[in-house]
Amino acid sequence: MAMMFDPEDEPEMIDDCIVVFFDMETTGLDKARCHILQLAAISGDREFNVFISPCRDIDADASLVNGFTTHRRRGFHRRSLRLHGQPVPTIPLMHALSDFIDFLSSFEAPLVLAAHNAEGFDHRVLINSLQRCSLVEEFLDVANGGFLDTLQLSRELWALNSHKLKDLVSCFLNMSYNAHDAEEDVRVLQELYKHWRLWEIDELQFMYAVNDCTFFD
Repeated sequence: MAMMFDPEDEPEMIDDCIVVFFDMETTGLDKARCHILQLAAISGDREFNVFISPCRDIDADASLVNGFTTHRRRGFHRRSLRLHGQPVPTIPLMHALSDFIDFLSSFEAPLVLAAHNAEGFDHRVLINSLQRCSLVEEFLDVANGGFLDTLQLSRELWALNSHKLKDLVSCFLNMSYNAHDAEEDVRVLQELYKHWRLWEIDELQFMYAVNDCTFFD
């Protein structure tokens, strides 16, 4: 069954903070070295999604999961990005992160950034990429409510065999979707989080300050 979205969704709130769900697809799983290929975010009915010009080749294992490959014409240094064999439009990392900060700045309340495995992967890759582009201070100005890790939240709430996002969506929402597409991932994560809030859950213990993030050299 396909996922249906309400075009007039209101943002989720934690205390006085707006929750922005984000996700990314990357060139690999090495947090210190991988590069972002796709960055997506959603809050209510407001969405953000960009594909990023690859600056390195994609690990074979990552490519098998997310469907991204790079292509370089003979005699040219620049790589192009393909998704399932089809070219996708890309912008440089600096522009993508600047646009993401602008998107976050458009909200008129403190923000909590939520991701599935935020602490273990997503926030670390994001912060490292921001540092690479000298945009950390600009990001800290808008991402002032910290991070929420929905993977840790799920593990605490539910005794399940798998806490992968696609399995949680199947279990709680009885739906399937195009997993490992960052845009689809953030949409279903927002819906899943809304469903969980039908119960009384305490997210605060799974939130942490941006200042607690690890910066890689």
